[in-house]
Amino acid sequence: MGSASAENVYKQQNNNSAGSAGSGSEDNVWSSILSEVRSNASVKLPSGRAVVVLGHPESGKTTLVAKLQGIEDPKKGSGLEYTYIEIRDEYREDTTHLSVFTLDGDKAHFPLLTFALNTSTLTSTTILLTVSMSTPWLILEQLQDWAGLLHDHVDSLKIPPDEVKTLREGVLRRWLSYQEPLGDGEGDISGLVQGGGVGIEEMVADEGVLVRNVGVDIVVVVTKTDHMTTLEREENYREEHFDFIQFHVRRFCLNYGASLFYTSVKEDKNCDLLYKYLVHRVYGGTNNFKTPALVVEKDAVFIPSGWDNLKKMSILHESMSSIDPESYYNDVILRPVHKTVRSEGRNVAEVEVEDEQLFLERQMGILTLGGGGGAVGGSVGKGKTPASDKRQTSGGGGSSISGGVTTGGITTPKKGEQCTDRVLANFFNSLLTNKKSGGGGGSGPSSANTSLSGTDC
Repeated sequence: MGSASAENVYKQQNNNSAGSAGSGSEDNVWSSILSEVRSNASVKLPSGRAVVVLGHPESGKTTLVAKLQGIEDPKKGSGLEYTYIEIRDEYREDTTHLSVFTLDGDKAHFPLLTFALNTSTLTSTTILLTVSMSTPWLILEQLQDWAGLLHDHVDSLKIPPDEVKTLREGVLRRWLSYQEPLGDGEGDISGLVQGGGVGIEEMVADEGVLVRNVGVDIVVVVTKTDHMTTLEREENYREEHFDFIQFHVRRFCLNYGASLFYTSVKEDKNCDLLYKYLVHRVYGGTNNFKTPALVVEKDAVFIPSGWDNLKKMSILHESMSSIDPESYYNDVILRPVHKTVRSEGRNVAEVEVEDEQLFLERQMGILTLGGGGGAVGGSVGKGKTPASDKRQTSGGGGSSISGGVTTGGITTPKKGEQCTDRVLANFFNSLLTNKKSGGGGGSGPSSANTSLSGTDC
């Protein structure tokens, strides 16, 4: 028993002495791995981050948010809608919720934005401005409208001047910190300062960057780019029209320091890329975003914040042979005459439809007026015609006609079928007259009586 115990001690001593040579390096490797795991485990995805989606009605806001959520059947609400996108960090095995506030396109609901964007949430919120390629003639106008409303809202928050300066410097810093991914696809969207240490003042003055700095990150999303083929087929759009649109939208993004996405939920273009970019921008490097700017495909453009400048935009001028790039936007991108206001997502005044029974009573009154100022029977005023009130014909022997009006108050023609045709013709003429004059229910019989009074029946 004692010899076995001694043998075990001897083997343990030999094992310790054999491993002593490499123990130092192995201990260092394991220590570094353990420390890395410990540090990653202590860093959780930040909570309280949010995205606010703005845009006119029918700009694709609800469908876009549902696509980012992975939902097949989006539900459209009103006012200020709230939902969330589940963000998963596979490296840390952590999840969090990115809050999404979608504001109704009705500008009357704009004051509700205070509940989503206020002094306590301004630094942790990203703005999505959505416009639709289905109505390209409204794109620039809508972008300017919502950007102006956003600027006014931020100004109304009464933020101290030093905090406003900090917010705007943060947007500038994120713009200037963009680093182009390497040619082999490796690299990161954040990192070194672009431009070789060019000062912020020089960058703004020379490039027109962030001349309208709101103090919050903005992503412009042009939705429904699948409509480009429809515009080419039905509205005779050419390549230079789409380049003209892109040029003006990119210049808008340059002024506000915004990123730009062309997306199509229908054809699933750039939707996943938008999700990854939002995660990267909102959570700061939680995923390795390596996609460079995409400007080759006209319906799948992606321009990250910090990449663009006026020199790169000037390349679009080459395709505009018959269009001046500096032209007023709506002088080139015209509103089609056949497009209705409702189809463009604008609010229109509701027109009250005349009650069906009143309409029928008015038409019955017109039919029962025979021409010589005959009065409408009392039963007509109630929308009913007595069974005894039957139209008489001139050839019906035994019929009693007195002054062209029967005892039931229904006018009787004196000249048979010819007069009947005249009454019908006057009836339809009276409809056209009433429609043009805008006469409502109740005035129909009197106006019809006037129009029929000159007949020879």
